[in-house]
Amino acid sequence: MTKLRKAVFPVAGFGTRFLPATKAMPKELLPIVDKPLIQYAAEEAIAAGIDTLIFVTGRNKRAIEDHFDNNRELEMALRAKGKDEQADMIKNILPEGVECIFVRQPEQLGLGHAVLCAERAVGNNPFAVLLADDFLAYEGDGVTADLARAYAASGKTQLSVMEVNGPDISKYGVVVPSDTRDGVSGLVEKPSHKDAPSNLASIGRYVLTPDIFEILRHQPAGSGGEIQLADAINTQAANNAVEAVPLDGHRFDCGSVQGYLDAITHIAAKRNG
Repeated sequence: MTKLRKAVFPVAGFGTRFLPATKAMPKELLPIVDKPLIQYAAEEAIAAGIDTLIFVTGRNKRAIEDHFDNNRELEMALRAKGKDEQADMIKNILPEGVECIFVRQPEQLGLGHAVLCAERAVGNNPFAVLLADDFLAYEGDGVTADLARAYAASGKTQLSVMEVNGPDISKYGVVVPSDTRDGVSGLVEKPSHKDAPSNLASIGRYVLTPDIFEILRHQPAGSGGEIQLADAINTQAANNAVEAVPLDGHRFDCGSVQGYLDAITHIAAKRNG
């Protein structure tokens, strides 16, 4: 079985809920205390043994590339002032041996389309998908590492899931459980509360098998008129090829202002504790 080495980060969204802050700055660079959202997600992937980070970007996202690039001028300026600790920090944003690839999504046609844009960079390999908006606080080596271990055990697509009770379940892709432990027989994108097949919501962490690309190529538009990743995963699930891993940690929806503020409060409290 091919080892999980690649991760895809869909980062082409406009971030309209954070305007005017995101008019010129990508929402993925919004800081949680002193580190941007996208760096937390990248570090989570690297902790899972991933060494190729594939960013699916759009217009006005060049700052993400700059963030992960070397900045020798800044580093040298810091060292000249004796600020070696800060210089080391910006030099070591990514460890040695980790590669970044940037792919453009020419038009925002949904999460499934964003993933499909990464096909050439991924190749015929399993890969993780991390949505930086879903900020996860965890102990140990992280949620993506949990998914990687589950994939290594079965070779199936893996979903990170959490329990959501009440009307909020309609905001998520919702798991249709199978009769087997951890099995998924379907995934329904944003069902109404009364039609939700369970209280298990799929969140923004996945490990996908490469056959997902062939499914996405022929996937018709779904919810919101977009190509939905959940619909393609539902096709995989019909073939007994999907499993769910319960979330081990806390999730904050940093696509919303309140979730973003809650994440900052949580991390600040941990640091001060």
